[in-house]
Amino acid sequence: MRSPTDPHTGARGGPDATPAASGGRAPTLRDYHAVNKGGGLFSEATGQWVGAVLAAAAYRRGLPPTALTVANFVVGLVTAVTVTATAQAVADGRLPGWPVGLVALVGWQLAYAFDCADGQLARATGRTSPAGARVDVLCDAALQIGLVTAVSAVAVAHRPDTPAWLVAAFAGTWMVSLVTSVLQQGPAAASMVPSRSLPVRVVKLIRDPGALFFVAGLIVLAAPAAAVWFVGVFTVVNGAFLLASVAFAARAALRTRVG
Repeated sequence: MRSPTDPHTGARGGPDATPAASGGRAPTLRDYHAVNKGGGLFSEATGQWVGAVLAAAAYRRGLPPTALTVANFVVGLVTAVTVTATAQAVADGRLPGWPVGLVALVGWQLAYAFDCADGQLARATGRTSPAGARVDVLCDAALQIGLVTAVSAVAVAHRPDTPAWLVAAFAGTWMVSLVTSVLQQGPAAASMVPSRSLPVRVVKLIRDPGALFFVAGLIVLAAPAAAVWFVGVFTVVNGAFLLASVAFAARAALRTRVG
């Protein structure tokens, strides 16, 4: 589950930044939090601070950043499998829904916190690496697939008439977030709306990964029958974002060629 900056090589601190651990001092929670901003208002106030605590704990135990990446993978995958496997039983009333919903709400938030923590630990201690970045991207892809599968399973279980094309479109367009976050690295990085004003950042909450995972978990917990609306809304949102990104990138490419 990926934040908009690459946790092993991304901007805002980057691989060439001076590690907070230089000089023999241990990084503080603020050090960890400062090198992994960019997820959005919700993520900066929640998952990234929890991630800082996890990164500090890992540092004290001498754990590498990839250990946190693996923890993110395990927690997120277990959560997705649990929600998917119980979706029909909850919809039929054979299982109470609240324990599964609680697993979804807490599990996806904890997985995202681990996703923040691996990058915080890597950057703050100067332990970034291309191999670590690749592991992180691969784990993110697996967990995004798990989240989409779980939410889709809940939607179909509660609304069996959910169109197959909608589920397919939801799965395809959801990965736009992961693709665009990877493209935000290196010399090709660009933002359609670079402003960090409060109104813009509030609007961007709809792209904030921590907020999205929270809403997905909250729906599984409190209103699983509304999962189909989550699927529909974010199919439209992510599809529109993809089209806007294509237009933005094409315009920039044409300008470069003319210039």
